[in-house]
Amino acid sequence: MLTFVIAYLRDLGMDYYLIGESFETSVPWDRVLDLCRNVKERIVKECKERGVQFPPFATCRVTQTYDAGACVYFYLGFNYRGISDPIHVYEEIESAAREEILANGGSLSHHHGVGKLRKQWLKESVSDVGFGMLKSLKQYVDPNNIFGNQNLL
Repeated sequence: MLTFVIAYLRDLGMDYYLIGESFETSVPWDRVLDLCRNVKERIVKECKERGVQFPPFATCRVTQTYDAGACVYFYLGFNYRGISDPIHVYEEIESAAREEILANGGSLSHHHGVGKLRKQWLKESVSDVGFGMLKSLKQYVDPNNIFGNQNLL
């Protein structure tokens, strides 16, 4: 499932074989440059491997700064002409970008949370102990799983 900032722009873009989205992370200052370079390179590589015929739009910017690091937004878009399932291809490319973010010291998310799109990396990000604590808290506070049903755990 993709999330789009403004649905009508998504639909207009898809009429012209364009698909794209943004995603964010936080990262310590000493990792910002490597993370930005490596994630953009990974996006380009993944697009080529998945048959994207034209160079993708892959860029980023620092949107918030802190003493210990920064929030970095990535923007990804590509022309999917000739690709039979562009949403699946997009999801694979974004997933690879997220793996690259984690491999380069970035967080699973900055302020948009984990949710359904990133929950597959939660256990790796917070450890078995952290994951167990989240599950215990969820069970205690929401034993009937009413809130955020299956969004995180």
